[in-house]
Amino acid sequence: QITAALSKPVFDSFDRGDVKPINVTCFTNYDSYFDLPYAFEEEQAEATLAETISNIGLNQFHCAETEKYAHVTYFFNGGKGDAFINEERLIIPSPKVATYDEQPEMSAQVVADCVIEKMRNQQHAFIVVNFANGDMVGHTAIREAVIKAVETLDHEVGRVLDTAIKADYSVVVTADHGNCEQLIDPITGVAHTQHTTNPVPCMIIDQIKWQLAGEGGLKDIAPTVLHLMGLQQPGAMTGHSLLLKPMDSSNTLKKASG
Repeated sequence: QITAALSKPVFDSFDRGDVKPINVTCFTNYDSYFDLPYAFEEEQAEATLAETISNIGLNQFHCAETEKYAHVTYFFNGGKGDAFINEERLIIPSPKVATYDEQPEMSAQVVADCVIEKMRNQQHAFIVVNFANGDMVGHTAIREAVIKAVETLDHEVGRVLDTAIKADYSVVVTADHGNCEQLIDPITGVAHTQHTTNPVPCMIIDQIKWQLAGEGGLKDIAPTVLHLMGLQQPGAMTGHSLLLKPMDSSNTLKKASG
């Protein structure tokens, strides 16, 4: 609407006042409807994590409930809707409620059950799962519901981690944005229902104790996963593994073998 309001001679979506159309250059070509110049071509994601694992011939499993299913499929795979070879997908229905404060547990238990079953079967080299509670219940900014959502996640993620350790899986736990950690806007004092840009945790569970990089970003997750799997990072990936050097049981850096 902003682009249309600034560029279209005829605009009736809302009262834009006495505004005359101006020359607009879009950041990228996000909608051909406007037929406007744009600064950057759309980037096509190449050699994504799922594609790299598929090309090697390994099996993988992607799982989430309805609210986050696209995030472990279409978005996770770089905007590609179809599954790669040897990529199994499972969608768990989200509860049918008006807002998720009515059922803050959502479908986390069923999602965890399915992931645990797959890990025990030992048929997938890579598993990606997205738990929706922290984000979807966080959007309500209802304190009691958010607490219940996080307590649910604590229990279900704990079950997944316990199984992963027993099944000899390495695990990366992280997020792409915050939400439920901030329920009140610190400036206005009103309920905060949106995503935050706060740094998110990244926890790595592995049989080897690693010295980790002091900081990183989402672009470093895929290289880190490949490192844990003992696979080579494709040149198209611009990030770097967060694993620097292995440490011994006393948390002392091991000497690299050559």
